[in-house]
Amino acid sequence: MADSDFPGWHGTTIIGVRKGGKVVVAGDGQVSLGQTVIKGTARKVRRLSPGGFDVVAGFAGSTADAFALLERLETKLEATPGQLQRACVELAKDWRTDKYLQKLEAMLIVTDGADLYVITGAGDVLEPEYDIAAIGSGGNFALAAARGLMEVDGLDAEAIARQAMAIASDICVYTNGNLTVESISK
Repeated sequence: MADSDFPGWHGTTIIGVRKGGKVVVAGDGQVSLGQTVIKGTARKVRRLSPGGFDVVAGFAGSTADAFALLERLETKLEATPGQLQRACVELAKDWRTDKYLQKLEAMLIVTDGADLYVITGAGDVLEPEYDIAAIGSGGNFALAAARGLMEVDGLDAEAIARQAMAIASDICVYTNGNLTVESISK
């Protein structure tokens, strides 16, 4: 089978929502190969604690690539304790310029409970507008849903993230409702 014939991996919706002094990162558990669900319980949201500094990260894309990036992020955080933005920028610079890292196919959402960033292989470190970040196959669906839910009275960050993921999983065939949810506040 030629590479162009390979059906390709799809999946993952990750959302980060900041509201009321708390940030929640939620991710679904689906991994698909072409039209087949390979796994429905993958854990794509993780808590990192390099040097006692808590960070929550969610990833979309290749799992092995994402783990390589998370390890690099932990190293950057250890070198710049308490400076999430600086660690993210240093990771993005390495990702953009290192020949090995350039081949990695993943995106990250990271937060320390105060700041919220999307990191891409194009060298981007993006602070989202409207306190919502979303990546992956169903990311735009989750983002749109969360934006609509942000002004609803009585909904905190976790309720918004969970409802946005439920909406995304109803629309995107590469997203399921098996969630991993991590919350963090500064």
